[in-house]
Amino acid sequence: MNVKINRNAAKVLNTILASKEAEGGKMIRVVISHMHGDHAHYDIELDTPKEHDEIVKTDKDIDILLDSREEFLDGVWIKYFYVPQEGFEITNPSKDGNAHSHNH
Repeated sequence: MNVKINRNAAKVLNTILASKEAEGGKMIRVVISHMHGDHAHYDIELDTPKEHDEIVKTDKDIDILLDSREEFLDGVWIKYFYVPQEGFEITNPSKDGNAHSHNH
């Protein structure tokens, strides 16, 4: 499985991982928040590895948890933008280009 992260997202994710909420070995997990037929909406949360998880290494030295049973998670791209609205955008260009996240 693959995950891409832009530079801004890496900075914000590292801040999250350094927070008290991430204590106890918690990692960043990308989850599917909603499925609509051929596309999905994504979210991130802090979690610990579970039975079906794959720990995906990224080029930004941040490990991401993905449920290996969810094909729509393979190839997600985590981006963070400051304008026009500050927040994460998580997409999956390999899955029909119709996948979106909600900003945080």
